[in-house]
Amino acid sequence: MKDVRVPSGPGLPEGLVIPDSELNERFSRSPGPGGQSVNTTDSRVELEWDPASSGALDESQLARILSRSSGPLVVVSHEQRSQHRNRVAARERLAMRIRDLLSPPPPTRRPTRPTRGSKERRLDSKRQRSQTKQLRGRVQD
Repeated sequence: MKDVRVPSGPGLPEGLVIPDSELNERFSRSPGPGGQSVNTTDSRVELEWDPASSGALDESQLARILSRSSGPLVVVSHEQRSQHRNRVAARERLAMRIRDLLSPPPPTRRPTRPTRGSKERRLDSKRQRSQTKQLRGRVQD
């Protein structure tokens, strides 16, 4: 069909192109919609790509993908009735999955301390709540 084009994004500034020769496609009968020909056409697509044997990645990208996934990436598409549309959907899904795997992890959270004003507001509301509950008791003569 065509090469898979991974759009540029975080961790992938120039984008990426995976040659069609590195992809392995399998077709089978789809459990999804199909009408009369649902049991006769192989419209389900299973797309497999092994990043370890790929020449499209540099060393840092390969290390990042292998640290986040184990083995080949497999994507399945069977939502459409047409095999062609399922092939296109599987390639788009694979591209988005590769882009997610190559994106850098989010920055770690730096713990912050509450401000003095927020502490005072919290203590004031606690005092007010306590006073409200104290006033609910029995009335003494």
